[in-house]
Amino acid sequence: HDLGASGLYIALIFGGFSFTRTLFLPWFGRLSDQKGRKPFIAIGLFAYFIISVAFIFFQDIKGLVLLRMIQGVASAMIMPVAQAYIGEITPKGREGISMGLFNISVFLGLSIGPLLGGAIKDYVSLQAAFGAMGGLSFAAFCLSFFLLPPTREEQTVIRAYHPAPWGRLLRDREIVTISLFRFVYTTCIGIIWGFLPVYGDMKFALSSSAIGVLVVLGVSVSGLMHVPMGMMADRMDKRILVVTGGVITTLAILLVGKAEGFWGLFAANVIFGIGGGISMPALMALAVISGSKTEAMGAVMSLITVAHSLGMLCGSLVAGAVMDFFNLQYAFFLGAIIMAAGTACFVSGTRFPVQTAEKEI
Repeated sequence: HDLGASGLYIALIFGGFSFTRTLFLPWFGRLSDQKGRKPFIAIGLFAYFIISVAFIFFQDIKGLVLLRMIQGVASAMIMPVAQAYIGEITPKGREGISMGLFNISVFLGLSIGPLLGGAIKDYVSLQAAFGAMGGLSFAAFCLSFFLLPPTREEQTVIRAYHPAPWGRLLRDREIVTISLFRFVYTTCIGIIWGFLPVYGDMKFALSSSAIGVLVVLGVSVSGLMHVPMGMMADRMDKRILVVTGGVITTLAILLVGKAEGFWGLFAANVIFGIGGGISMPALMALAVISGSKTEAMGAVMSLITVAHSLGMLCGSLVAGAVMDFFNLQYAFFLGAIIMAAGTACFVSGTRFPVQTAEKEI
């Protein structure tokens, strides 16, 4: 905005990242099933380092849009491939705790990153914040490059997997159902993250700090629950946890629309975090099982990440349209309907066994 970007260019800066990320996710996921995981993780993190440094020097709006699009490609090389790596080395019966530990690292990053970046910008400069991001990216690259085992020692290379073709994956009821639930859940996240600040300001005149607390609250609560709920998912029917979390999430986003002030929004966001904390470790454990059975862990994780990205995008677009043509409050009610429908679809579409797939350890 300080560089004179219009609303369209601001949208392109954010949307360009999501577009290229979604476009390349399936490709890199499938390639990692054939070529190994480490090269993609290392190259993606090094690209993040280069892009972070480039942000310091680019002062042109079109250049920033281009950088964000390249950053989306780099992101597509990291997240689903890292999830596939975790899934591949997870022992039988430990899918829930493994994905819970991985997810808590993601949620901690989402919580700490904005706070750290904002503090560096306020006390030093925006360029210093990009420099810090580059330093962290380079450190992560070094860790992956030097500490991860060589690609030739990865199971996908040793066993010479023959991943299931895309047609089979897209017709697989388990994978479609898991991806659909992830989509509706992140649609609700998109509604809340994108428009809770606007709603809190418009209806309750909340301060920026109060809104910041609300946004971080749901992420923090959910992140804290991932490990214990992952352990529980390894000991009981994972479907029950997913459905329970879906029902709680439906209630939470409904309560956002019915809140009467800060404390109402506070309680609704806590409940929303609880719903995600219960459902997501179990859902990702089911994804690991599906990836093992199809020998296409990278492709499965990329499909779920595509669902995540599309959900975030659709959530913000739906809420924006409701705000423009009706009343923003209705967006949260619509989110509750979407979440309830997704949970019902999960119930009807999960008649498959939930025991962990047999894996050689």
